[in-house]
Amino acid sequence: MSAQRGRLGRVTPFAHESEQRFARILDFYAVRWAYEPVEFILEWDRSGRPTSGFRPDFWLPDTGLFVEVTTLNQRLVTKKNGKVRRLAELYPEVRVTLLYQRDTLALLAKYGLAGDHAGQGTARTA
Repeated sequence: MSAQRGRLGRVTPFAHESEQRFARILDFYAVRWAYEPVEFILEWDRSGRPTSGFRPDFWLPDTGLFVEVTTLNQRLVTKKNGKVRRLAELYPEVRVTLLYQRDTLALLAKYGLAGDHAGQGTARTA
């Protein structure tokens, strides 16, 4: 796990390297962001207690957008897609987008921000 000072001033420990990569892109463009600031409840039990939630990775306050960054693990991508759909059903006023890791890596490469670890774990051979 690595840490970075977010554009909103807090030191942020990221759960996955893909999140740190996306934060580098946001910092490059001087976009203000917060890491996992809000959890949205997606399911409740019969007594009204939360049983499932979703905490998008990034909040971009200047655009009013939440961003969830995915990894290359297809099982996790499928699960996140389901959570984003459920969030849209329950909270239609909340804007959230799913950013795939290949998109993040392409942006890093395009702007020369890739560094030594940006392509780690993403190489594929035919």
